Amino acid sequence: MSRPIVSATILGLFFGSPVLAQVPAPPDLDHYVAEVMQTFKVPGLAIAIVKDGQVVLAKGYGVRRLGEPTPVDAHTLFGIGSNTKVFTATALALLVEEGKIGWDTPVINYVPWFRMSQPFVTSEMTVRDLLVHRSGLGLGAGDLLWWPPSTYDRKEIVRRLRYIPLATSFRSAYAYDNVLYAVAGEVIEAVSGQRWEDFVGSRILGKVGMTESTVRLAAGGASGNIAATHAEVDHVVRPVVPFTGEAVDPAGGIMSNAVDMAKWVMVQIDSGKVGEAGRLFSPWTTRQIQTIVTPIPQGGLPTELAPMRSNFNGYGLGEGISDYRGKKLVSHTGGLPGYVSLVSMVPDLRLGVVVLTNQESDAAFSAIGNRILDHYLGGPPYDWLKAFRTLTARGDSMLARADQSAEKGRNAASRPSLALEKYTGPYADKWYGDIAIALENAKLVLRFSHSPDLVGDLEHFQYDTFIARWRNRELRADAYVTFSLNPDGSIDQVKLRAVSGTTDFSFDFHDLLLRPVAGR
Repeated sequence: MSRPIVSATILGLFFGSPVLAQVPAPPDLDHYVAEVMQTFKVPGLAIAIVKDGQVVLAKGYGVRRLGEPTPVDAHTLFGIGSNTKVFTATALALLVEEGKIGWDTPVINYVPWFRMSQPFVTSEMTVRDLLVHRSGLGLGAGDLLWWPPSTYDRKEIVRRLRYIPLATSFRSAYAYDNVLYAVAGEVIEAVSGQRWEDFVGSRILGKVGMTESTVRLAAGGASGNIAATHAEVDHVVRPVVPFTGEAVDPAGGIMSNAVDMAKWVMVQIDSGKVGEAGRLFSPWTTRQIQTIVTPIPQGGLPTELAPMRSNFNGYGLGEGISDYRGKKLVSHTGGLPGYVSLVSMVPDLRLGVVVLTNQESDAAFSAIGNRILDHYLGGPPYDWLKAFRTLTARGDSMLARADQSAEKGRNAASRPSLALEKYTGPYADKWYGDIAIALENAKLVLRFSHSPDLVGDLEHFQYDTFIARWRNRELRADAYVTFSLNPDGSIDQVKLRAVSGTTDFSFDFHDLLLRPVAGR
């Protein structure tokens, strides 16, 4: 699960012990962080601040796991989610600098079997296009191929892209995706002979000195200095099972900590410099990564977020580009079950801020990130904690009203058109594959054949619409399941969509179109 960028919210490179900077951190930051954590129920987090080539702060707060005393420290690992994307962009950039690929060369030159649903898009899709969310795919399209963990490997996910219809014309609109970063991983493997994990591990993490980080989310289920994953399930924050799939590691597979992320931020701020004499990439690559390719429409912001209003907003190569208080801001957020994170950089000030958390509260990392940015940008005092507390309460209220409205509009007296057994049988979607509906103990049960966690009991809602209540309640993604009938009463098609507005966009149920398998 990954998240779109929040464009305006938002160690020096030593191979021994980091040297702390003389530039002071924001006053009372520890107290402020404690308030934010209490307000938004975050068990633990870590912060890194770098300024002018030095480490201002690399520190942990709170606990690794709710109910246990072990503290988070600067070495505690967190999943960084989509903050992985710029590592993938950098890996491609290294190959560009070596002359092995070109940013504007078609992907099929390197991965001949790659296909999109339209031949024109297949032939014109470039390496750059893989990174900038303008392919024509809809928001999160294809994420169900890997999320929740599925039986599909990376190559099979890429093969199935050819069956996913485009939502817009090619290069005409911004829509955040993850699956094209899997394609980027295939380009890296095809050209370098190394899987993404091995290339990024040796050519980037190793060179930067990120010795405590890992390129595989499987570490999240291991023991050691690792933050446990937490989320609000049925209105209670509790530990949840970490995501450990590897199919789309190029989109979100890195686990890191405050110490290592500070090193990484410094490399980006210093245009690829590693230490005093080394260089990972050239300043030209920095310009490529930190230049807008896909503009993002400027949406209205609530009054509480007025200081975040920007003059420009867009997406570069694995990074969001906007402005904040008159300065260019390069930023990205990341999300996985139980982890969310923020990385923000102000290149002109040689400033970088990293916030890693073990609970799914965007409000928490935003309130902290903005407070730190304001300190270094000299912005007027602003109560970000109050602002995000207000917005969170308002959002919760709106969602509650929406749920009440749906229930109020329901015709509870209606009945399904068919006997329950008539809805059963094998179904298939062109891009996802097989899905089965069976009658068990007089109730319909929906099973996604390639996603073990997607098993749901179908509860009648109204008419020929049911609600899939997933047995794994940690998914928090119940879905409407609506059957359409042919004139003879047989099933024509089945469509799904999320019940709640809080459902993560990576549950792209709405992109599915199920048809009964012939001969059922």
